[in-house]
Amino acid sequence: MAATLQINVKPLNHQLQFNSKPCSRHCSRWATIRCAAATTPSTRRYTITLLPGDGIGPEVISVAKNALQLASSLEGIDFGFKEMPMGGAALDLTGVPLPEETLSTAQQSDAVLLGAIGGYKWDNNEKHLKPETGLLQLRKGLKVFANLRPATVLPMLVEASTLKKEVAEGVDVMVVRELTGGIYFGQPRGFSTNDIGEEIGFNTEVYSAPEIDRIARIAFETARKRHGKLCSVDKANVLEASMLWRKRVTALASEYPDIELSHMYVDNAAMQLVRNPKQFDTIVTNNIFGDILSDEASMITGSIGMLPSASLGESV
Repeated sequence: MAATLQINVKPLNHQLQFNSKPCSRHCSRWATIRCAAATTPSTRRYTITLLPGDGIGPEVISVAKNALQLASSLEGIDFGFKEMPMGGAALDLTGVPLPEETLSTAQQSDAVLLGAIGGYKWDNNEKHLKPETGLLQLRKGLKVFANLRPATVLPMLVEASTLKKEVAEGVDVMVVRELTGGIYFGQPRGFSTNDIGEEIGFNTEVYSAPEIDRIARIAFETARKRHGKLCSVDKANVLEASMLWRKRVTALASEYPDIELSHMYVDNAAMQLVRNPKQFDTIVTNNIFGDILSDEASMITGSIGMLPSASLGESV
């Protein structure tokens, strides 16, 4: 998996929300970080599991921890941290990519802060011993179904994009990816032989109506907080799972009359993200399409390593 910061949040009664106002270039003091959770005395303490993982992950998590400690000191919130192994680091230490103790600790925490997973060292491992398997197990174990992947081109970094300045400048896209369904988790899957003895591999792309509805609601609500435009990406001209996807998303649109909904086939969406990325505001799509499109969108900014993501459950 790419080196990126991902926040996997367990359902909370109160949502942590950090807001910082931009400071001008001539500002002589640090911008103040305000935390909504600080207003409720009963929610002053939060436990965060740190999963540095592999590659740049430990470096990223170290800095992120420092930032959270600064925020907590400013707002009087007590963050308790517990660092656990995961991914390649866990493989080297325990022989599995997601030790039971790591998952248990994460499930008991208020939030999980994940660095990066994977590396060439483990590429030839069997599937159940790959670092990425631990990531899928973590998502399933935490029941985080909504992956928010922003791609924003900052003015001072526009030259880092491989696209022309006039194409990349001002891009601000949010990809809402369904995270615990589809072809990555669908059954049946595996290896077999066909009627003439040839070896085959197979996977199943499957979605239920409730799975589509819940991710679509997250996407509509996200679009409502942004610029009011939502593009649902599918392959409804070929795939039955995508036909249901489009049907359910279209039906939900009546509950959000203030949101401009459009649909786009995934191959066209991949092209349009490079041709004219500013046409997009919020994108909602399935697991595998979201995996690909969010990485593509991140490169508009210059590097996937500069972008965070959040994986959320039912109550966050």
